Amino acid sequence: MIHAAQNCRAGLAGLRDFEESEIEAIVAYWHGGGADLAHLGIDVARMGTPDDMRRWYRSRLRSGDKAQPQIAYAITLDGNFVGYTQLNQYEGGVAYSHWHIVARDTRALGISSALYPHRIKMYFDTSEIERLTHQTRTRNVGVNRMLDKFVTVAETGFVANPDGLALPGEFHMRHVTRADVPGLFEIAARSTA
Repeated sequence: MIHAAQNCRAGLAGLRDFEESEIEAIVAYWHGGGADLAHLGIDVARMGTPDDMRRWYRSRLRSGDKAQPQIAYAITLDGNFVGYTQLNQYEGGVAYSHWHIVARDTRALGISSALYPHRIKMYFDTSEIERLTHQTRTRNVGVNRMLDKFVTVAETGFVANPDGLALPGEFHMRHVTRADVPGLFEIAARSTA
């Protein structure tokens, strides 16, 4: 299912359901040198093996059940898979998201900014979440700069057990609710006007 398409300076960026054929690109990103594990602050022990990762991402194929704990979505550019985003939802309607552009030559081309409001709307449309938290390392300048356009930092501090594969460290926390979604589209419209 296609969830969104938005023009950006690199072409037509899109969000759609993740497909099993794209799992190998994610395994190569994490286990083949595509991801800068040190910069991202990844706990390599939590990454598991390539086969573990293949199993994980098969279980993240969207089933249509809004209570599915982990859902992966494909990020595309001109119809080609260039990355993925993952939603991790927990009890009480709380969720965290992760976003990775795995095609190195498509990084820093405005894809994340162009798709941000669509991505957040997609999460709320396809899950039972009430609040999404962005948990970003303070040193991740590019991601924080993009998020600064849309949502303010609620708190910054040491997180001993961060969501996903991250090691403990200093993180910015930003929260988005369903009621915030229309405002995100307004911000995007102003920035492209």
